[in-house]
Amino acid sequence: MSRLSGLLPAGLVPDGPALLRGLMLAAMVGAAAGFLSQSYGAPVMLLALLIGMALHGVADQSDCAQGLDFASQTLLRWGVALMGLRLDLRDVSVLGWVPVIAVAGLVLATLGAGVLLSYLFGRRRAFGLLAGGSVAICGASAALAISSVLPRRDGREADTLLVITGVTLLSTLAMIVYPVLFRALDFTPTETAFLIGATIHDVAQVAGAGHSVSDEVGVLAVFVKMLRVALLPVVLVLVALSLRGTGEGRKGLPWFLVLFVALAGLGNMDILPDWLVTQLVTVSQGCLIVAISALGLRTNLGRLLEVDRRYVAMLVLLTLILLGLSIGFVLLVPL
Repeated sequence: MSRLSGLLPAGLVPDGPALLRGLMLAAMVGAAAGFLSQSYGAPVMLLALLIGMALHGVADQSDCAQGLDFASQTLLRWGVALMGLRLDLRDVSVLGWVPVIAVAGLVLATLGAGVLLSYLFGRRRAFGLLAGGSVAICGASAALAISSVLPRRDGREADTLLVITGVTLLSTLAMIVYPVLFRALDFTPTETAFLIGATIHDVAQVAGAGHSVSDEVGVLAVFVKMLRVALLPVVLVLVALSLRGTGEGRKGLPWFLVLFVALAGLGNMDILPDWLVTQLVTVSQGCLIVAISALGLRTNLGRLLEVDRRYVAMLVLLTLILLGLSIGFVLLVPL
């Protein structure tokens, strides 16, 4: 039974109807978010979170706890594990190695800034890794992945939801402002593409900002963004290892992180058939959407609004730090 402790939520006693009710509720919220996202182009993760929080009263008054626990913990872990198949490392040579190394440096610097700011703002290292990693890598998806390797404690879900909401809103604002800013600073199309891909948090907003400049800038910006996403397994391992021996970490690496890295390797070796990879990537996205829907359903919006504004300021500072470092690199090393 102990071997299943990482696969099932703690305290879960098999109860089919109760489990199914919570799962169905979270799945319905996820489906609604997916429909609205396709119809209006809004971020599906943010929609799932907001719809879930709006329906918190429904979930709180019904016997859905087991299903929501299962969705927000077990499905989240499987979704993160299957994310490994979404990484493609074969096109690194498009920009050359200097920008690639720069992207890695920017990611690590932002992660380190998150840890430093967490101490300055009176938070634990784990929150700094969560905030810094989500800004450095890929917004909401990275926040979910990093949260899944952090130790459980009271307030962890609220921290995760705060970070997801903050980075999604900041990413949407950056999609509008950054192309205008980079044009005003007279950057070349290649430099603009690099900056958009290196600084905006979510992939969808990177694509939107890049294509608002030109199709060529859009394609190159998304590629730079995927370089950041490719560093997610490295960041997850660093997060897991950095918390060991601090009273905040877990012993060893979580099973789903090991599976994530293994699937990333398999996906880039072209061993698995394309149709299977496509289906598993879809399953991964579905698991993450249902998981964040469950997190929203379990969250009291009133309590979330009571969060100290300093933590929102921390996300803004991390976003500005990443932007400043990226612009500084381009000014020193023109592309």
